[in-house]
Amino acid sequence: MSDANVDGLAFREAIAHFATGVTVVTTTYEGRPAGMTASAVCSLSLEPVLLVVCIDNRLATHKAIEASKRFAVNVLGERDEELARRFARRAEDKFAGVALVEGSDPPVLARAIAHFVCTVEERVPGGDHSIFIGKVSHCEAVPGRRPLLYYRSAFGAIRDPQAEFLEEAGGWDAGSVGGLGHFHVRPR
Repeated sequence: MSDANVDGLAFREAIAHFATGVTVVTTTYEGRPAGMTASAVCSLSLEPVLLVVCIDNRLATHKAIEASKRFAVNVLGERDEELARRFARRAEDKFAGVALVEGSDPPVLARAIAHFVCTVEERVPGGDHSIFIGKVSHCEAVPGRRPLLYYRSAFGAIRDPQAEFLEEAGGWDAGSVGGLGHFHVRPR
């Protein structure tokens, strides 16, 4: 039930202006992988290393994480919109045809630009969601990849004007561009 002072539709419209990264949260439950797309993920602490994942109480992935006490947060790259959509939908086997890091449990998506493997430290009720606090036992990132973003109910990517300029200028000798000094750009 909503507070009489805040309209649910107005809240959804306002919060849609908050750009977030896109992740797929995964776990293993009863010998099968489970997963869902999530944007309500954030770091919590460095001592100890903790992160937070907020999950709708009605979802199968919620039940799976609650039972397994483990999960992985897979950060998606700018070209992984289809993967985000796949894990956002209900499906019998969301993992069919999805490459995983061999031997990973909970499952780590091979295309993830970063991942965090966690054990559940605590579950806190948060309205129609649960807030899972995860202690990070392992994490990795792939350098040079940009994240997939979610903003105003649409997927997008970070625009890097300097990188775009360098791509367009491929093969040119450019002196002191943007204060970087003299350099030569090689075409890809």
